Amino acid sequence: MLAAYAAASGGDDPLANLRVGDRPAPRPRSGWAVVRVEAASLNYHDLWTLRGVSSQPIVPPQILGGDAAGVVEEYGPDRPEETPDPGSPVVVHSVISCGHCGACRNGEELFCSSLTLLSEGPYPGTLAELVEVPARNLVPRPEGLDAVAAACLPTAYLTAYRMLFTRAALHPGATVLVQGASGGVATASVLLAGAAGIAVIVTSRDPAKRRAALDLGALAALPADRDTAREVRRLTGGRGADAVIETVGEPTWEVSLRSVRAGGSIVVAGATGGADPPARLRRVFWEQIAILGSTMGTRAELERLVALCTTTGLRPLVDRALPLRSAPEAFARLAAGEQMGKIVLTMA
Repeated sequence: MLAAYAAASGGDDPLANLRVGDRPAPRPRSGWAVVRVEAASLNYHDLWTLRGVSSQPIVPPQILGGDAAGVVEEYGPDRPEETPDPGSPVVVHSVISCGHCGACRNGEELFCSSLTLLSEGPYPGTLAELVEVPARNLVPRPEGLDAVAAACLPTAYLTAYRMLFTRAALHPGATVLVQGASGGVATASVLLAGAAGIAVIVTSRDPAKRRAALDLGALAALPADRDTAREVRRLTGGRGADAVIETVGEPTWEVSLRSVRAGGSIVVAGATGGADPPARLRRVFWEQIAILGSTMGTRAELERLVALCTTTGLRPLVDRALPLRSAPEAFARLAAGEQMGKIVLTMA
């Protein structure tokens, strides 16, 4: 089967480690399934793997990719009950957990001590014509949600969904500040919050990306500078944002702390600009600001996200869809930060 994989990792030019070529087709083990992939989206996680930075060591050649939509090809022995029949369209949940610890039994697999992801450790990723996944990770894909759109959901959009609705527990009428307007999670946050009746303010240093965020429905798009927090408070009647979606880190942390209302929350799912900003603990405890970490999302949250897309008509913003053989072009665009929305590879 054709796949995009890391033939090596690390070095001065991570993209030089990328290959597109034949890899052995998977056969499903007990309790697992093989999905014929129709579309898979790229994430920065794939670039980190090529750079040699991964939460679990990989042994090249390692097939990349965590997000996929396709159809069920076949099951291995001991197929779990109530799983989609072969030939059914599905979205793949990329989180792999043990399935039997207390956290997993309670639907909180993100706290499983053996948590990992597709494309990490011994598990090949989704940038291939076929991928093997735990059968419990298959989420039915409703009619009307095409594979390209669905392939954008399991990482960036699921991360944004959990940040907004599980961790920050936002409701219609709230206001959220989204730092870094053009990233995958940031773009997803703008669209998901808007669909839920939540006002969105975004920041970006790039005027074009600020305009794009306004086109997506943001209430305001502000430059990331010293006056940002003052403008956020003006836009919220002096109160401040109910929550901040923070994936940048050091460059925006001060603005996040000064923009959130007393008793509000800052939800952190990344630190692309630096991981160790000054904590400003006096402000945190005096204004009772909640600092909440967030990573990925559960299978149940992915089900709710798919349902939200179905009921509201919301569709992920797709920068472009390219064939699998164009993976080098797609990764180069991702590495350069040129995209607005998700980059998707199709397997047709």
